[in-house]
Amino acid sequence: METQKILVTGGKGFIGTNLVSELEQRGHEVWVCDIGQSEGEKYIRCDVGKYRQVERMFDGANRDFNYVYHLAAEYGRWNGEDYYENLWMTNTIGTKNMLRIQEKKKFKMIFFSSAEVYGDYEGRMSEDVMDTIPIKQMNDYAMTKWVGEMQVLNSAEMFGTETVRVRPVNAYGPHEPSSPYRGVIPMFIYRALHDLPYTVYGGHKRIFDYVEDTCRTFANIVDNFIPGEVYNVGGRPEWETDIKRVSDIILECLGKDDSLVTYKEGEPFTTKVKHMDFSKAVKDLKHDPKVPIVEGIPKAIEWMKSIYPSR
Repeated sequence: METQKILVTGGKGFIGTNLVSELEQRGHEVWVCDIGQSEGEKYIRCDVGKYRQVERMFDGANRDFNYVYHLAAEYGRWNGEDYYENLWMTNTIGTKNMLRIQEKKKFKMIFFSSAEVYGDYEGRMSEDVMDTIPIKQMNDYAMTKWVGEMQVLNSAEMFGTETVRVRPVNAYGPHEPSSPYRGVIPMFIYRALHDLPYTVYGGHKRIFDYVEDTCRTFANIVDNFIPGEVYNVGGRPEWETDIKRVSDIILECLGKDDSLVTYKEGEPFTTKVKHMDFSKAVKDLKHDPKVPIVEGIPKAIEWMKSIYPSR
């Protein structure tokens, strides 16, 4: 495997932190960009929504990257409602800024979209659905990710840029802190750890993917780069589970009952069930998830305990 010089935008975030670790373990030279202050000779502070900062990130003799994993983004449906200006600036203007630099520098890019782009579609979500069926995105976050994909496709058509798009599906695990805008697993763990009430909505099913499984597949793209391709990346279809079971596993791991859990019918403006097709990632990227939620959730709990002491 040939060593590559790789930049990961959003490399201090949840998936980014795990991906950087995986790429470094494979011997690549990995640089990290994120919005905060940090140490490290291969760390670059940059707000991708500001073109001057993006341009400066690529200045210098040592900034010729072979690949850029573009993860920097504002995440989450309700985050996109409460902080929509940040969401659109980072996710759409930021992606446009990265593409403008790619058009000049000609690096290969891996753009992180989301399975949220499938919106209200109720069938089996294979990658070509977005090209053949009118889809209604259900929130601003989903809209920005689909706009990002269209920006990528337009840049490839107009300027010959080479990009692979990925659509992650419900990744979870270490380095994902809890917030009102993150996924159900870190939120349930945090609230259960601290004996705080939370709500479980019935009727929703998801395939959850342990983040280290996800990042092995993302790292494989460097060795299997097919410009223009798009991949769903998530767990195994047979791992599809309802949200109550996720809560039950967490409570069992922590030795707690469900007295603080409120059970309600389906959550509004949210897809009930996502039937995902991962066959392309299996074929092209050797996607091979290993860790089911009964094994992954305890790992996520141990990491969460290390940063949020329980009561």
